[in-house]
Amino acid sequence: MSEYQHYEFLAVDRPLSDEEQAEVRELSARASVTGTTFTGTYEQDEFRGDPDVLVESYYDAHLHVTSWGTRRLMIRVARGDLDDAVAEEFEVAERVDVWSSEEHVVLDFTSEDEESPEIDRDGLLARLAEIRTEIVAGDLRSLYIAWLAGYGTWERDEFAFDTSAEDEPEPVVPPGLGQLTHAQRALAEFLRLDEDLLAVATENSMPLQESLDPKALGAWMTELPSADKDLLLLQVAQGQAAEARIEILRRFNGDTAAGSRTVGELLDQAAQRRG
Repeated sequence: MSEYQHYEFLAVDRPLSDEEQAEVRELSARASVTGTTFTGTYEQDEFRGDPDVLVESYYDAHLHVTSWGTRRLMIRVARGDLDDAVAEEFEVAERVDVWSSEEHVVLDFTSEDEESPEIDRDGLLARLAEIRTEIVAGDLRSLYIAWLAGYGTWERDEFAFDTSAEDEPEPVVPPGLGQLTHAQRALAEFLRLDEDLLAVATENSMPLQESLDPKALGAWMTELPSADKDLLLLQVAQGQAAEARIEILRRFNGDTAAGSRTVGELLDQAAQRRG
């Protein structure tokens, strides 16, 4: 097969019912469908489904890889597990998109490069889907990686963005960019994030706490200002316990620092690092 499109979908929170499996099988006679997966490789435009609809309705993760260099990953999380306003701070035109349904927030990451070698797809979606658990736990590193990789496209394609994008400010810099998980490293490779650009970004990232020690967390919380504790308790009382938990863990792991650099400065520093 000279040209192809590979589609995978993964259900994490719950398997599809027999009726739902029958519905997605109608989209392709070639696909392999189980209660938790949909996998198919096609020539040209043989796939009849709409990935956006399938993720919104059935699946928690989606992978799309083509022979001409398109790589797309979609991750779906419950609205209570991720503040969509926070996620939208990491959007990059045509590369990182955030959209919401009544019940979910969807993160949509895309990378294009006709010249890069093909990537090994075996088990790839399962590895990438692990970032979902990390995001739910308040870890923003995957979102930052996607943002950085999105603007990193400019180093391969000088027409990727208008020159005004050079002045776009860096979003919040999450702690632990120098301590990426296996899933986050897989995401960086999938989105073709340049190692020198990541190294430059890491310079402004605080280290993570080595582990979530309950005693250390308790001691840290006793030092929180009363006003901050009251706001967190109010969130819980209003049915926003998940949001409160994310905020607590995010701050415990090192208060996320506001980015102080622009896209242009990050790219220039990466170029200087390469020499």
